[in-house]
Amino acid sequence: MAGTVVPLSRSTPTPPARPEREPLLRSVFGDVLRQARLAQGRTLADVAQEAQVSTPYLSEIERGLKEASSEVLAAVCRALDLRAVDLVARTYEELSVRDPQPRDAQLTVSPLPVTPLPVVQSSVFQSHGSPVALAA
Repeated sequence: MAGTVVPLSRSTPTPPARPEREPLLRSVFGDVLRQARLAQGRTLADVAQEAQVSTPYLSEIERGLKEASSEVLAAVCRALDLRAVDLVARTYEELSVRDPQPRDAQLTVSPLPVTPLPVVQSSVFQSHGSPVALAA
């Protein structure tokens, strides 16, 4: 029985390179919030107190260790005089810098079409002595 002998190679082949993972949104949100805080020259304690969250918790949010609720993000944004749209826009910019795509592959954002609501005659009736207006 003659067979083919395949010598074992001394070096193991390198596995194919893994594509880099997308950064977690909590990390980018944290970076954006930290940049805004530092740009204002404010301390963690100051912003945390105004946002009514603990200083350690805000620190964890800024470092991307905690997934903050939308309520907490809104409170921190208010404390930093940011609108939610500012946080999202700056996060988009940061993500675009971290993972630049060819121009034709980038997402183009266009406004959503606005569909007017139907106009309905409202009714007014008395409830417990107070007028109440209903609209559909």
